[in-house]
Amino acid sequence: MSSDDDDLMREFLLESRENLNQLDRDFVELEQNPRDPKLLGAIFRCVHTIKGTAGFLGLVKLESLTHTGESQLSRLRDGVLTLDSQLTSALLAMVDAVRRILASLEANGGEGSEDFGSIAEALSRIGAAPTRIEAHEGPPPPVQSAAPPALEPSPELAPAVVRTAQPENVTAVAKSSPECAPPERVALAPSVEEPMQMALPQAPAPQPAAPQPAAPQPARKPTEQLEGPPEGVAKGANAVSDTAIRVDVALLDRVMNLVGELVLARNQIMQYGQTSKDAGFISASQRLNLLTTELQAGVMKTRMQPIGNVWNRFPRIVRDLANVCGKKVTLELEGTETELDRTIIEAIKDPLTHAVRNAVDHGIETQERRLLAGKPAVGRVHLRAYHEGGQVNIEISDDGGGLAIEKIRARAVERGLVLPERAARMSEREVAHLIFAPGFSTAEQVTNVSGRGVGMDVVKTNIEKIGGTVDLSSRYGQGTTLKIKIPLTLAIIPALIVTSGGERFAIPQVNLHELVRLEGAQARRGIESLHGTDVYRLRGNLLPLVFLNRALRLPTADSAEDVANIVVLQADDRQFGLVVDGISDTEEIVVKPLGKELKSLNAFAGATIMGDGRVALILDVLGIAQRTNVVSQSRDRALLEKTRNQLAEEEKREALLLFRVGSSTRMAIPLSMVARLEEIAPGRVERAAGRDVVQYRGAILPLVMLGRELFREARPESDEPLPVIVYSEKGRSIGFVVDQIVDVVEEVVTVRSQASREGVLGSAVVQGRVTDLLDVHAVIRRFDSGFFDRRDAA
Repeated sequence: MSSDDDDLMREFLLESRENLNQLDRDFVELEQNPRDPKLLGAIFRCVHTIKGTAGFLGLVKLESLTHTGESQLSRLRDGVLTLDSQLTSALLAMVDAVRRILASLEANGGEGSEDFGSIAEALSRIGAAPTRIEAHEGPPPPVQSAAPPALEPSPELAPAVVRTAQPENVTAVAKSSPECAPPERVALAPSVEEPMQMALPQAPAPQPAAPQPAAPQPARKPTEQLEGPPEGVAKGANAVSDTAIRVDVALLDRVMNLVGELVLARNQIMQYGQTSKDAGFISASQRLNLLTTELQAGVMKTRMQPIGNVWNRFPRIVRDLANVCGKKVTLELEGTETELDRTIIEAIKDPLTHAVRNAVDHGIETQERRLLAGKPAVGRVHLRAYHEGGQVNIEISDDGGGLAIEKIRARAVERGLVLPERAARMSEREVAHLIFAPGFSTAEQVTNVSGRGVGMDVVKTNIEKIGGTVDLSSRYGQGTTLKIKIPLTLAIIPALIVTSGGERFAIPQVNLHELVRLEGAQARRGIESLHGTDVYRLRGNLLPLVFLNRALRLPTADSAEDVANIVVLQADDRQFGLVVDGISDTEEIVVKPLGKELKSLNAFAGATIMGDGRVALILDVLGIAQRTNVVSQSRDRALLEKTRNQLAEEEKREALLLFRVGSSTRMAIPLSMVARLEEIAPGRVERAAGRDVVQYRGAILPLVMLGRELFREARPESDEPLPVIVYSEKGRSIGFVVDQIVDVVEEVVTVRSQASREGVLGSAVVQGRVTDLLDVHAVIRRFDSGFFDRRDAA
């Protein structure tokens, strides 16, 4: 092959792979809407394009196979055949065969030795195609008048047991997908009334095993006189194609690695800039910081892909599996546009496939059992994805029979996974999580679909490998929901830097809940030992503690008894406190994989290079929790279980930041509105446009002196650092200067009196004292009326 031929073949393989995935979705949708002319036309053009290009490239097997499928599609389009489950299965078998031919072409350059004659013959026999179909001048005749005689189904292609219902939202997703696009070298001239004709010469098509109908040839305008684009092709398509190019994934990864190195260099320069007095250097480093941040965001955007790229395979999977299991299942997709880094997309394909198959196979009951239980005959599987708290949440729900808790409990004891005494004490939630144990299955017999116990443990293991968590909730007779939380990206992440035993460590911010510092007598008496476990009473709840120095066998500082820095972390569904020597700051770090010598250590998830060039290990929060038995199936968790009354009360609680303004006014702001807490030296405050500002993280941060704004109290001159509460929204930030940060509390807030002045929502009793609630938006609007209307870099 010449270089041009190689390029054409690569383009053909790439385009065809995308088109086959689209065909899977379109055929499943067409099965539910067999008379949709636009959808049928799109499918026909897609198959015709593959056939035509295969002929041009001399791919005899591929051309012959797609020609057979195209002939049946032509009969469907002309109303001679009606699509049913049997024909859909046959056409999908053709798609799978085409996929295998393409895989062979990609692997060794040939079409392979597999014989596809049985697939083509099975397709040809469906409907007993007549040797000729007359072209109709008007609309196609009614289907019932031209219905073919009933024939026995082909033994090679058994008909599906039931038809799978498809929800409207899945149909909408399929319709919005682009139609089959040929390689640029193959010029096509499609018409609304007839199949597209190849403009380049084709190899003669081989004769199929059975007689094929001739495609109808209605009168039409010549190609050069077409007044507009063919049906289904949007205007301006050329303009769209001109703005998009294909980029090799390896090149994207290389650029991402270079950006990571640039971030490390930026961190080093910014750290040096904190001690420099050279105004020019400081200005240049701030500019570098802004440009690096923007470049990082841009490159990250190029790597982001919608989760719909993974979900697009599921309608076909659900349809085929439902037919095998003799069930009716409808699939609903919500949040298909939710974006993740491509590395995460690749990592979650198999776990999500396992979860969806499990929902159809184990979750949804048969039609008979559903009707007996008073449910609709058609089961429902719902996939939902959304962003929350810097993570992506994925929920796979079904309305099936739910988990049989007692059956799982008995099988776990039978398999020796838990002792009978322990099993009897386990809560329903703990029993439900036993399905994640390796090899666990409640299936009575092994089939080609399930029963081998290699499903849910794969889901949990693979999700946890990428820093995610898996949770499960189920109600017997009503259904099950699997909740998965995963990070947006694995390349560059925000992390908290801590020190312990003379070493620095990074903790991913997605695991961080809050920070607690104990000093003096509070540090010595606040930490208790209960049943051999160190705990701290945090707002009335017992928080188990892990001392990082002990866990990693690091030296302990002499002053450790006088100060306790507790990093409250979330591991699995449990919270625990990690006691460290010191807490530095949060910063974005570039994740580097560990060498093979350290991969077996479950306490570390990777490494990063700090601003001074030294390496810091990234802590694996779940690994440390498991290593220290904070999270363990065999551990008595009675100390961590909350009563129902506590849970109900906590749902009403709100986290508040307490602070003092002026001489004696006590105020509060919801902690959810606080981006950061800072201390700024008074000498750093400047005036710009008549306002107080400070240079902050490479940008200019406006400062609101709350004492002056609310109470007309001038802050006394002092060299003490200014406490600043940073609020961020729409890419902009603003700082509230207060007189003292008091505490962070959780309480049920009830406004006892209405606001007496602008900037105050009202008053409530917090910790037994009257506290004013700051009206953040009102204060900002008075200070800067256009703050919420602009979107600037912060």
